[in-house]
Amino acid sequence: MKNLIAELLVKLAQKEEESKELVAQVEALEIVVTALLRQMAQNDQQALIRSIECALEDARPDSQVPLQDSEMLQQYVKKLLRHPRS
Repeated sequence: MKNLIAELLVKLAQKEEESKELVAQVEALEIVVTALLRQMAQNDQQALIRSIECALEDARPDSQVPLQDSEMLQQYVKKLLRHPRS
């Protein structure tokens, strides 16, 4: 029983570490995208945003992907492009 608990704790620690790594990756990407958008002229920025939003619409996943997951992705992309970090 102790071995089982120890194994579960090790797996839990590994998952927590993976989660922290993913959060760091997402935050780094947000910073990079925000910096890139700020360097662009307003017209170019808007054209890029429209292009990305159109590409996202064209790449809508099939019915195997839950609608909630697809909508969440679209919301995060929109938030990132339309309301970048301060």
